Amino acid sequence: MSIALLQTTYFGPIQWYQKLYRHERTLIEQHDTYQKQTYRNRCVIATANGLQALTVPVEARNNANEAMSEKCLVKDIRISDHNQWRRVHWNALQSAYSESPFFDYYADDLRPFFEKRYEFLIDFNEAIRQKVCELIDIHPSVEYTEEYISAIDPQTSDIVDYREVIHAKHPQPDKDFVPRRYWQVFERKHGFQPNLSILDLLFNMGTESVFYL
Repeated sequence: MSIALLQTTYFGPIQWYQKLYRHERTLIEQHDTYQKQTYRNRCVIATANGLQALTVPVEARNNANEAMSEKCLVKDIRISDHNQWRRVHWNALQSAYSESPFFDYYADDLRPFFEKRYEFLIDFNEAIRQKVCELIDIHPSVEYTEEYISAIDPQTSDIVDYREVIHAKHPQPDKDFVPRRYWQVFERKHGFQPNLSILDLLFNMGTESVFYL
């Protein structure tokens, strides 16, 4: 049985959802140390001005509401209400994808994520994952780690570790993921942009998205 080991993501890239779809089981790591500038709390979309990263502001606090050290576990990361980010993100999606074939079709399903407040990032991301899988019509078997999974021997384990492979800043080679072109709103202006947020695929390909994965 093949098992994918992934980080949690905020409207993760297409590559991340491909792993959900192609592996028999998925483990999502929740006991790793939080790092900035990763897909844990950001996604990348294509806009009229080029690529844009949408970042969910987060904070690490303990039960006494005191700032914790930088070595905070992902499962303990809370979402901040800083800078009205929900409104900013939804406005950015409207601006980028209002002319896409399926934005209006999915808008009512996705808008609540920019209206409802979630306390923990991992709960927010899981709710997003469930909804996106429903919209794409994939049904992965997903569990969360009960402790941190350290080094994995690919020769003896069924687990395939994608935690550092699917990385916003420093992705590693992945022979099983070769981005293929699909129609994008601003392709004529900027060329095809591979492996963007799953939202890009969903808004542009709609019900055909599953065949791309």
